[in-house]
This record gives sequence, C-alpha cells and structure tokens, in this order.
Amino acid sequence: MTLKYGTGEMPAHSAAAAGDALAPAPAATSASSSDYRTGTAARLAGLPVETLRVWERRYGISDTARSARGQRLYSDQQVRRLALIKQLVDKGHAVGVLAKLSEEQLHALLPAPAGGAAEHAGAPPLPVRVALVGDALVRRLAAGGRELFALDIVAACAGLEQAGSLAAAGAEVLLIELAELSNAALAPIAALRAQLGAAAVVLYRFAASGTLARLRADGCIVAQAPADLAQLVLLCESARPAAGGQLADVAAAAVPASAPRFDDTSLAALSAITSAVACECPRHLAELLLMLASFERYSGECANRSPADAALHRDLQQSAGHARLLLEDALERLARAEGLALPVRGA
Repeated sequence: MTLKYGTGEMPAHSAAAAGDALAPAPAATSASSSDYRTGTAARLAGLPVETLRVWERRYGISDTARSARGQRLYSDQQVRRLALIKQLVDKGHAVGVLAKLSEEQLHALLPAPAGGAAEHAGAPPLPVRVALVGDALVRRLAAGGRELFALDIVAACAGLEQAGSLAAAGAEVLLIELAELSNAALAPIAALRAQLGAAAVVLYRFAASGTLARLRADGCIVAQAPADLAQLVLLCESARPAAGGQLADVAAAAVPASAPRFDDTSLAALSAITSAVACECPRHLAELLLMLASFERYSGECANRSPADAALHRDLQQSAGHARLLLEDALERLARAEGLALPVRGA
C-alpha cells in the first residue's frame, strides 16, 4: 500500500518513520475475526438490524459464534455474505432460498460483469481504490495492519479545502472523516464526488440528523467513525461501485415507481380473508402495503422548507414506491400459492 499525501508519495512501511508527515504507528492490537455484534454487522451489510434478526430467527442465515453473554458475533466473511444476500434480495431473490446457499453459489446468482464473466471467474477481488480526506484518518490508516491489504490508498489530503489535489487519482471511493459534520460540508462533498466520479463514505463523530439524512439521500454511506480498521474496509467495499456502476444504480432508483396495482379497499378486504397460512402472511402483507401506499402519498404531500427538503421528500416517496412494488409482487405470488382471489388492480 502506498500513501500519497499532498504531492509526495510514501510506502506504508516507512510511514511510521516519517514523523513530519504521518504519526508513528501505535502498538499492534489483536482482535478476533468474529467481533461484530448484530447491530454493527447489520449496518455494515446495509440492513436494518430488525431485518437481520428476523432472518436469523426464521432462516438461521448465519452460523455465528456467540459471546460469553450469548450475543451473536459475526466475522468479516459473514458480514460480506450478508451484504451479498441483501444485494440479491434487492434484485428479487427469496431470502429463504438464499439462506441455504454458499457464498460461491450466491456470487453465481449475480449478473455477469461487463466484459464477460469468464475473464473474471476465479480472479481474486482487486483492492478498492480509495482517496482519503482527513488528517487524523490518514495518520490512522498509515499505521494500519493487514486489514488494509483490501484497500489501495491512491491519494490523501488533510481536509476538504485541499481535496482538489485528488482529482487525477482515479479513486473508486472517497473516504472522508469529519469530526463535526455540518451542513457546510454538504456542497463540498457533492462537488468532490462529481469531480472524481466516486462513491463516498463519510465518517463523523457529531452531526445533526438532518445533515445525515441529506447525505444518505445523495447516495453517501454515512457512519460514526469506527475504531476498527476492518470496519473501514467493509464500509469501503460496500460503497465500491459494482460492474455497471453503483452510482448508476442509485440514479436508477430515483425513477418514480409505477402506480399501485391494488387500491386500499381491495387490500383491506384481502387483509380480512382467513388464510391457511398459520403466520397470517397474506393479512400482514396487505397491511404493510396499505401503510406503504399511505406513506408514499404522505411523502409526496409534505411541506418543504427548501429545495433540499423537496429532494429528500421525493427520495422518500420514490423509495416507498419501489418497496411497494416488491411487496406487491410478493402478495401476488402468495395469493396464487394459497389460491386466494387477487384484489382488483387499481386504476
């Protein structure tokens, strides 16, 4: 790994000796490979923590170790597998089927990368090309261990004010650390992403919830500054553009969802039908769809104090609409499986 700070380059193994540029390496610490609790594992995999708990309870999706107090502990590999399952679920695969598959079988379900799957088959993943923004972050990574072999630090600068020097670095991911994250950083971060054409991971210690919501709405991964270098690696790997471009996927998600297939009256009628399924899934799905459709309409009617507010509400409305589409498909499959009369499609 080579760190490029400002205009000079420095091999990582000599970083500790360069006191004028980077801080000396701290003493090495040992850590278990299975040290992520459920909340951290869910966040790194891009899942709501309650979703992960449901998956574990229903499908036994991960063979995790346990702490002395009985808490689940996820390894790096298990977190990556969860992220892969989440990616496939988003593409319409059933989680109950995916839970039984190995990581190799899961990868086989992904769309072939541009340029053909054959040339990539069996090839180890390339390191993520990362540009760093933040003096403390640069110093911490310069003293990092073998976890950082998964990252190729192509450039670094002390702060957003100097970030123009990163333009020619060819970074895939911007890793930005701001101890106090405020609205003043939003425009520089957006401009830097546009200039580099890179995804962004933004780390913070203190920030307003509105600031975090706007960054997430812009497609950034946002997390409180983690103490563990392995977590930094996982965040960068999660943000890395996939074949065809993660940023293009974010743009595609902004396409408004089609009109609801089922109206509220029909869904309410379906939720009252007695089902042969012991867990009453048809009723629960119908109720979820009623709530999603209501929230979708509500988000489109919210008052906006600024253009940023309007953009955030559009994102919420579109996200609710796409979630509704997935559940409408699920409801149709379930109704056919149970022989239930499908609700009348909405106009």
